[in-house]
Amino acid sequence: MKAEAALQKTLNALGMCAGARRLVIGTPMICEAMRKPQKPFLVVSANDNAENTAKKLSDKTSFYGVPMAIIPVDGERLAAAVGKQGRVAAVAVTDENLGRLVKSTLQTE
Repeated sequence: MKAEAALQKTLNALGMCAGARRLVIGTPMICEAMRKPQKPFLVVSANDNAENTAKKLSDKTSFYGVPMAIIPVDGERLAAAVGKQGRVAAVAVTDENLGRLVKSTLQTE
């Protein structure tokens, strides 16, 4: 149950980032955001992504030096956490302080 509580904290923090409009949502937009000088601080990915999507995110984040975390939720739950319909493969936090907040919830697991 402790892991579920930590996971919920992470999802709540991502929801807060979405409310503050400090999230880039979706793989194509994340890849585009990483090419810009002001890179995202953290990429959070769902664990049920297609092999191609997972590889693309992994390759891009390591190439651009952006940390990536894969959380144990499916795309539908990640989408719901950030206020979207359907499913979301990944989100990127663009604010440094909010990025630190999300990272701190990840370390509690």
